[in-house]
Amino acid sequence: MEITAGTGHPVDDPPPRTGFWRGARIAGTTVLCVLAVVDLAVWNTAVDGTFWPSVILAPAVAAVVWPASRRPPWLTPEVRAGVPATASLAFTVLNHLGGGHLTAGPGEALALLCLLLVAVRGVRPSRLAPIAATVALAVVALPFRERPADESLFDDQFGVAVVLALLTAIFAGFGGYLRTMDERYRRRRAALVDARRAERLAMAADLHDFVAHHVTGILVQAQMGQAVLTLQPERLGPILAGIERAAGETLESMRRTVGVLRTEPGATDGTRPAGDLAALPGLVEDFSRAGPPVTLLPCPEIPADLPHEVQVAAFRVVQEALTNVRRHGADAAEVTVELRYADRRLTVVVLDDGTTPAAGDVARGTGFGLTGLDERVTALGGRLTAGPRAGGGWELTAVLPATRGQGR
Repeated sequence: MEITAGTGHPVDDPPPRTGFWRGARIAGTTVLCVLAVVDLAVWNTAVDGTFWPSVILAPAVAAVVWPASRRPPWLTPEVRAGVPATASLAFTVLNHLGGGHLTAGPGEALALLCLLLVAVRGVRPSRLAPIAATVALAVVALPFRERPADESLFDDQFGVAVVLALLTAIFAGFGGYLRTMDERYRRRRAALVDARRAERLAMAADLHDFVAHHVTGILVQAQMGQAVLTLQPERLGPILAGIERAAGETLESMRRTVGVLRTEPGATDGTRPAGDLAALPGLVEDFSRAGPPVTLLPCPEIPADLPHEVQVAAFRVVQEALTNVRRHGADAAEVTVELRYADRRLTVVVLDDGTTPAAGDVARGTGFGLTGLDERVTALGGRLTAGPRAGGGWELTAVLPATRGQGR
């Protein structure tokens, strides 16, 4: 697991490598190992019998090629890049000041350049500047490790240093590019996580809006069945049929919701419970079978291209209002659902004249319905109001913008 640059919070692993990047990594590792062998076997293996390159070269190469899946937690990019670079730079300074004749080989230079890429790509911003500067300085200082007897050779060393400086800039730039790509990948992953969370919150809203609506209907009809069981048993048949129908609709809503939860985010295939203005007549008709009659007053001025999210919100407003009528207005004799359209705004008004709760505290619900409904309406730039009417009963009004992104 990596750390997000600038935040210090863990995120998902870096983007998976494609075949090209895997091949490039294998090729680069091969070249690095070959040049490291050159350093050990050719360049400086016969200076007083001292195999000095292994002291610096082995940790540097190991820091580059160590598989990410097997790195211990303490082997951070700061440690991987900073320790070998500091050791190399210190050795260069001490050897030069001591007049030694030890030189740096291409393997050490390439290892340090790779570690510079690692640093620029993975080190936290607060530590990036000193770590990257140390590695870059260690690379550029490599030609000056040996103090030549002939002062004219300083020109050659300076020329090599210029070449290494150019390579340093290239590797640093490539590391910056990879860092940018990693940040984009992490942002996409974070956006995906947020989308999943939002989808599950929406599923919770669906469970309340659809399932609670049907379950409340079942509860009310069951109470009606108990009331007519002894006095009017002939009315029990239609009530039981209504309970059966509501239970089936509840199971279907749950099946659709669970189906969406088991699919990948974004793979919307129509299985999610739907609702729009075209579904309002069916909703009103189903409610009227087991409750007080509902009068739907449509508005012909509503445009056909009304955004779907606005239609869904309007449907949920009516659904929640009718559910609350069952809970809080068992004695309601009339319910009116009215749609209005003016000034590019859709207004949904639900009125009832009931005052008595259906089944005490059991039927009153948790209160999440209006809260979630207000969040949905507000997110679209609308507003929701609900409260008792002056002449008795309850009124719920939602004003929704008829265009996407329109403010209040």
